[in-house]
Amino acid sequence: MPTIREVARLAGVSVGTVSHVISNSVPVSEELTARVNSAIRALDYHPNHIARSLKTSQSRTLGIIIPNITIHFFPRVVRGAESAVWEHDYSLITLTTDDDLARQNGAISLLRSKRVDGILLISVSGRGSIPDVRRAAESGIPVVCLDRIPPGIDVDSACTDNCAASEACVEHLIAMGHRRVAILTGLLSVKNEQQRLRGYRLALRKAGLDYDPDLVWVGSFHEEEAAQLCQERLVASTRRPTALFTTNGVVGLGALRGIYACGLKCPDDIAFVTFDELVVDDLFEPRITTLVQPAYQIGYRGAEALIQRIQAGLSKAPPVAIRLPGELRIRESSLFRSDGGIPTFRSR
Repeated sequence: MPTIREVARLAGVSVGTVSHVISNSVPVSEELTARVNSAIRALDYHPNHIARSLKTSQSRTLGIIIPNITIHFFPRVVRGAESAVWEHDYSLITLTTDDDLARQNGAISLLRSKRVDGILLISVSGRGSIPDVRRAAESGIPVVCLDRIPPGIDVDSACTDNCAASEACVEHLIAMGHRRVAILTGLLSVKNEQQRLRGYRLALRKAGLDYDPDLVWVGSFHEEEAAQLCQERLVASTRRPTALFTTNGVVGLGALRGIYACGLKCPDDIAFVTFDELVVDDLFEPRITTLVQPAYQIGYRGAEALIQRIQAGLSKAPPVAIRLPGELRIRESSLFRSDGGIPTFRSR
């Protein structure tokens, strides 16, 4: 295996110059940088990052923990984080938890043992994740929470402006003439679900509509449970809602299954809008109105915030809250007025 000394000899430079080029810690002229990189490629040299991390106390490695790799929102967040990480000459370890608290705690522990410089976290949905996140942050490892923001933890975060985005969805349904708009949420122990419910209430208040607790259906983050809950509430309703808003994609898919299990159609019997673009949207007829989150930007901006905190040594600086706008894409599933008309509309 080639050594750094062999790289320096082939490039005709000092070992220190090679180290500066690899670590990008000290400016090196373009000519010398090109010679070093050419020698690295010729010798197929790979730096010993473990040894370097022991010397510098930095591994130039970040970790990202996500609940589910099969839900397309989360891999897009990872893609954004990877782009930022590569631009800053870091590497990224990705771990999944299957939305399980024990696995999340194990993932945090593993990343700490790997001496990562920082952690990007999309937390599990239960409240129990807070102590381990807090311990990681208090240990000196910077943590940035993405998408799901656990309440009561003062760390950097990046997510959609959930309240404003949810408000836009419900305002659209109200503009279509609906006065009985139900909402199906995930677990309200998650802050972004709380904010989406808040946006729902704000839209009702602005329209002069009463808040009806019977139209608030609190579920989980499991599609089957959402389908069952939606079906049960629709069947039990003495006054069925004319529109339904769901606060995330998994719940949205479940709700659609529940609607169809009741023999109802969208938008003829019930209008429908969901947070998160559905990965199989092109298979639905009518097409589904969705609030598209900036998943890539959430990952990218979150990783940038983490790297900035690491490089600037801002461990005591106040937390940064990055809130990004979503995009409401209006399609046929919500284009129906309760009075039977189909109005013209303008996309936001």
